[in-house]
Amino acid sequence: MKESSNTAVLVALSSTRTQEETDEHLDELAFLAETMGIKTEERFVQNLPHPDPRTFLGKGKIGELKAYVHSNKIGNVIFDDDLTPSQLRNLEKELNPKEQEDFKTRIYDRSLLILDIFLWRAQTAQARTQVELARNQYLLPRLTRMWTHLERQRGGTGTRGGAGEKEIETDRRNIRFQITKLKEQLEKIEKQRATQRKARSNVVRVALVGYTNVGKSTLMNLLSGSGVLAENKLFATVDSTVRKIVFGNIPFLLSDTVGFIRKLPHHLIESFKSTLDEVREADLLLHVVDLAHPFHDNQIEVVMKTLEEIGAANIPTVLVLNKIDLFREKHPDVNLEETRGFYRQHGFAEVIFVSALANENINGLKQLIFEKVKEKHLQIYPNFMKDGYEFSPWPTETT
Repeated sequence: MKESSNTAVLVALSSTRTQEETDEHLDELAFLAETMGIKTEERFVQNLPHPDPRTFLGKGKIGELKAYVHSNKIGNVIFDDDLTPSQLRNLEKELNPKEQEDFKTRIYDRSLLILDIFLWRAQTAQARTQVELARNQYLLPRLTRMWTHLERQRGGTGTRGGAGEKEIETDRRNIRFQITKLKEQLEKIEKQRATQRKARSNVVRVALVGYTNVGKSTLMNLLSGSGVLAENKLFATVDSTVRKIVFGNIPFLLSDTVGFIRKLPHHLIESFKSTLDEVREADLLLHVVDLAHPFHDNQIEVVMKTLEEIGAANIPTVLVLNKIDLFREKHPDVNLEETRGFYRQHGFAEVIFVSALANENINGLKQLIFEKVKEKHLQIYPNFMKDGYEFSPWPTETT
């Protein structure tokens, strides 16, 4: 059997999770791998109270993993948690011993996989600079084995021993130089973006936020008529997209931002702070949720925690419970008013049910946005409706 660079096994610990939660985490990890064109062949789960400080997994499970990877020529081993530099180094020795010449297995942890996806998805100069900076900062302390990843960029031969150590030192110098250069580039871009945002300070700003792959980009297209990429893939949108919209006679700016995900790499959040200014400086957030997802409440918690981390937790928010059509199919007897009441009790004053794909209650959402935007617009321009002029651009639907 030949080595297959697009196959993988997934690895996770389950000490503090139920079986259902562990499966859901690994399903998401498999979806991340699929986004990179990598097919999952097998899953390895071990119940340990803490990761083994040497190899993450225990000795027996490492032996099982090694035997499966070698016998099936698996190209990638992907861990659902971050690995320390020493764990990476030891796993590299275990899975790619010196005497093994016929193939080499790449070792990913969750953060590196996410960073690679962001790098692949980024389109604008700002997004690519942000992701490259985050990736280099993440790789720098892990270069004990990460040059096997870097060789894809420079066509390395995978030489080991002394030559390999020298090459690692060269990589370190190169990465430090790149980090300095990328920071300078990003500072220039951020100054330009700050100037652009300042010029828009007299316009109401609305931002779509939410977990990745919940339908934000589809909603963006419905609300703005734009052609934002909307795919059933994680992180289909990495670049921030801003569109000017006029509802009735009131203009506002609508931005579609990168989706959040659990265990989002810290360096990525730091590097994306300027892009996330679209969220921090918004007057209204539309928190989009995939209501049909079995763990949507956990996803809401992840988004709320991330908003708190970036300083956007106190912005007025509308909870947009998307995919209501799929939710009703799974729960035909559900009482939507009770569901609405549940979320209101948990801090969401405005809750609305929609289906972006089925175009259900989109007019109701537009009406709600119109009212919220009008309220803020009148704070900026108090005489805008001095004659009492009201405009309801869409009939209100009840959902």
